Amino acid sequence: MTSAERSARPATCWRAEITPGESIILPDGCMDLLWTGEELLIAGPDTGPYVFGTDRRRDMTGLRFAPGYAPGLLGAPASDFRDSRVSLGDLWPSSDVRRWEDRLAAADDVGATLFALCDATPGQSPPPWIGTLPSMLARGVPVSACAEMASVSVRTLHRLSLQYFGYGPKILARILRMRAALALLGDAGEDLSGIAARAGYADHAHMCRDFAELTGAPPTVWTGGQTSGL
Repeated sequence: MTSAERSARPATCWRAEITPGESIILPDGCMDLLWTGEELLIAGPDTGPYVFGTDRRRDMTGLRFAPGYAPGLLGAPASDFRDSRVSLGDLWPSSDVRRWEDRLAAADDVGATLFALCDATPGQSPPPWIGTLPSMLARGVPVSACAEMASVSVRTLHRLSLQYFGYGPKILARILRMRAALALLGDAGEDLSGIAARAGYADHAHMCRDFAELTGAPPTVWTGGQTSGL
């Protein structure tokens, strides 16, 4: 997989050659807009492992939006796409989707074209704190302090989190903590207890319980790293 980052409506462009068979996609707090070569798909925010299967080779390109930024472009709350993959044609007028797909089918640089199409779509701006909240949650900041940062009540923060992230702040915090642990699992020589402590878990058992729920497997299964975004 290759990727490139852009700062406007924060997103990363990735390209991958998908071979026949199944891939397990782990939650990462993000939403993706994918071009399969035939259609545009929305990959919603996952709360558990998503199994993607294909019976033929595919070259796919996607934009992985930073947590909270895709709903403004799509014009729908993130919770509408939770744990699902939805055709953009089910959400937008067919004429708009067809125009995008025609541009992408003819493009020499699909990633740059997808970025340009998204940048030309005004959409709704997220709250100013949308980029700060995930980093606070990833550091283990309590939800009450996050709500204070956003100048809203805890209940309102939960409602807005559903709208922009697809789930409440506590679930987002768990997913971000799991991803932090996932990134550490490749460190040679460090035991699981040390990784659990560095990632913010109470102990090794706590990390294993979270991994079982969020990834469907114990931490040791994922030491090779995983793809996200399909």
